[in-house]
Amino acid sequence: MSNIDWIILIATLAGIIIYGIYKSTTTKNLDGYFLSNRSMPWYLVLLSIMGTQASAITFISAPGQAYTDGMRFVQYYFGLPLAMIVICIFFVPVFRKLKVYTAYEYLEDRFDVKTRTLTSGLFLISRGLSTGISIYAPSIILSSLLGWNIYYTNLVMGGLLIIYTITGGAKAVAYTQQLQLLIIIVGMCLAGYLVVRLLPPNIGFAQALKIAGNQGKMNIITTGVTNNHFDWKDKYNIWTGVIGGFFLALSYFGTDQSQVGRYLTASSDKESKVGLLMNGLVKVPMQFLILLVGVLVFSFYQYHKAPVYFDATKIVAAKNTLYKDTLVLLEQKYNMAIAQHDIPQLNALRTQYKTVLKKALPGEEANDTNFIFLRFVVDNLPKGLVGLLIAVIFLAAWGSIAAALNSLASCTVVDFHKKFINKTCTDAKDYSISRWYTFGWGVFSVVVAMFAHNLGNSLIEAVNILGSLFYGVILGIFLVAFWIKHIKGNAVFIAAVISELLIFIIYSLNIISFLWLNVIGALLVIIIALGIQAVLPNKKTSPQ
Repeated sequence: MSNIDWIILIATLAGIIIYGIYKSTTTKNLDGYFLSNRSMPWYLVLLSIMGTQASAITFISAPGQAYTDGMRFVQYYFGLPLAMIVICIFFVPVFRKLKVYTAYEYLEDRFDVKTRTLTSGLFLISRGLSTGISIYAPSIILSSLLGWNIYYTNLVMGGLLIIYTITGGAKAVAYTQQLQLLIIIVGMCLAGYLVVRLLPPNIGFAQALKIAGNQGKMNIITTGVTNNHFDWKDKYNIWTGVIGGFFLALSYFGTDQSQVGRYLTASSDKESKVGLLMNGLVKVPMQFLILLVGVLVFSFYQYHKAPVYFDATKIVAAKNTLYKDTLVLLEQKYNMAIAQHDIPQLNALRTQYKTVLKKALPGEEANDTNFIFLRFVVDNLPKGLVGLLIAVIFLAAWGSIAAALNSLASCTVVDFHKKFINKTCTDAKDYSISRWYTFGWGVFSVVVAMFAHNLGNSLIEAVNILGSLFYGVILGIFLVAFWIKHIKGNAVFIAAVISELLIFIIYSLNIISFLWLNVIGALLVIIIALGIQAVLPNKKTSPQ
């Protein structure tokens, strides 16, 4: 990057940190550190919810997802608006009425302490692992820009995020996310505009979409039907999006503390609901536009030379091995195929190149989807804007990861520390131990990030797969709690354990798309709990 890019990048990030610290004054207790004293207006709740889900993964990986697989990923979000309505009707009133710190406190009142502990534990595992992947996403940028080893960049990025989160708590997260989202929206709109401007003079926006559409990239709606049969392994179609996406969104926004904690900061029941409903209206078009940038980048590379492989750092490392000559030869063949505009040959050579890279760098993942948009930005956008877009990705990372660490700490303190270790902490002690747990989860997430570079999926897909392994079961527990009143704690606890084991078995067999795991997990808990309760003694389980 140029000097002006570095200046813009550093100034933007420093400004956000200073602003967050300035706005982070709260009472030094759990209510202040985790829930901003329950004082946030609906628009800050909305921005906080959006900022939490729109991580760096969204802006690094989503355009690459569209570049390689087209627009059909947007169907993943089609169930979200309906989920927001259900959450506002059934979930928000319960959480707000009980004035809980975490969603899982309710489960102890409804069932027993072991069910609460199990559910909170499942959340901590899933969110802790996915936060590690989220830390890895911005580390990719530092690694590519500075040529640093990815392990060092994970330490640097993780360290910055830990300091950022410990300093301010939930209020700093909420206030900085409004600026972050503004910069993010401006940056992505500029990127989309400049992609079109960089196309040949006779190619405009409509023509760019037509070019991408001819290559199958404008596949916004797909049925999942092939050869007159529905393909249950098809990841993204209208049915997996509306049904599987609905169950995933219902669990994520209704039971995941990283989101529940966002709308519990609202000053009233109404403010929570308005923030959630607005998120349901805004999220789908926002994700559509982010994916559309990836489609436009695809059209751009139909007229400009696309790299044979988008991760420049791995190319440099591979050329320091015995496979250098083979890679150079493939690059020469690739350049010849570009001159001849031989698309099948180009695709074949890219595949061969990745195969050789895997041999040159054993143990490394050759999928370069996560580097497509970053490489386009660095190689083609004007000075200054490169720094701004890199800042956009960093800001997205900070907002989502800070909220995740805050939620992990809140669950650990409220559901475990104050329940089993020290039940009589003072406010000052609560505040202090909360910051230490935030630090501990930050370290855990950095450790996870060290292993994230070998994920075979795009990062955005990897995070959603990870969530789907747990979210269905967690949702099933809450659905039983809300709607099937005769089922008690022992039945739902046993059902949840069995269902989670079955979900892992189903996923390992690779017989169905991961989005359906959310539906299956929830239904398994309900059905198994009904069966178990029918044979158990029908006596009330007292809260422990």
